[in-house]
Amino acid sequence: MGHAHHHHGGHGHDHGAGSNIKVAFFLNFAFTLLEIVGGLWINSVAILSDALHDLGDSLSLGLAWYFENVAKRGRDQKYTFGYKRFSLLGAVINSVILLVGSFIILSEAIPRIWDPQEVNAPGMMAFALLGILVNGAAVLRLKKGESLNERVVRLHLMEDVLGWVAVLIGGIILYFFDLPWIDPLLSVLITLYVLYNVIRNLRETMNILLQGTPKHISAEKVEAVLKEIPEIRSVHDLHIWTLDGSYNVLTMHAVAEFQLPVQQEEELKKRIRAAMAGMDIQHVTMELERPGEACSHKGNL
Repeated sequence: MGHAHHHHGGHGHDHGAGSNIKVAFFLNFAFTLLEIVGGLWINSVAILSDALHDLGDSLSLGLAWYFENVAKRGRDQKYTFGYKRFSLLGAVINSVILLVGSFIILSEAIPRIWDPQEVNAPGMMAFALLGILVNGAAVLRLKKGESLNERVVRLHLMEDVLGWVAVLIGGIILYFFDLPWIDPLLSVLITLYVLYNVIRNLRETMNILLQGTPKHISAEKVEAVLKEIPEIRSVHDLHIWTLDGSYNVLTMHAVAEFQLPVQQEEELKKRIRAAMAGMDIQHVTMELERPGEACSHKGNL
């Protein structure tokens, strides 16, 4: 990463995020319109309720696309850390929409287990295959995405793929057997699975927003690595957090063993930054203190 503390833009993988989400958005939106027409033609309330769910997905994808683009802006006077956190805002809104959508589906599907509807089975199967192809293409487009936003969006689309697999299985069963409760039962199981994943994603997002230490970085290990550097006697006032789940920040005070000349101090800072880059910390802000110097921040945080 080099001296990532001078780094203004996003990561390399962020540049693809916006275009990936854009493609997924247009695929999803076009398919939603087709679904509404198809649902009315096949007389399938299941497909119409999926159209409503897809409409929610399209809104989420549009938001994700917008926030992903905002997140790529450099820092300015208003947001001195840049706009990276805006993609988190997209992830939160998406998660909330997905939660609401899941509860709508559950409220539709559960009563239908006891009161099944008559459906055009061949039309249902044809639509399900189309749904799997369209949403599957969008999932593949987002497969390599690393941003939290892309993961939440991928989850939306994965839910749709699984939903259409359920509709396809339901259509096949309905075509050969008179068991109309199979389709709503599969929908309930898939929605519960998605709910579990959304809650997990939301917890991760909340950890970032509440400035929790990134899961894969241990403050104790960071301190141990810093203390291995010969010139450092001790470390305090150490804070580790992440801007967006991939850009990690460290601030700290380090007490040097002895007073260092400016040249050596610069060298030491370079070594500290290199050591932290190895621990996936891209931005390091440090204050070097001389032995016996009183820390002005002690006890504040």
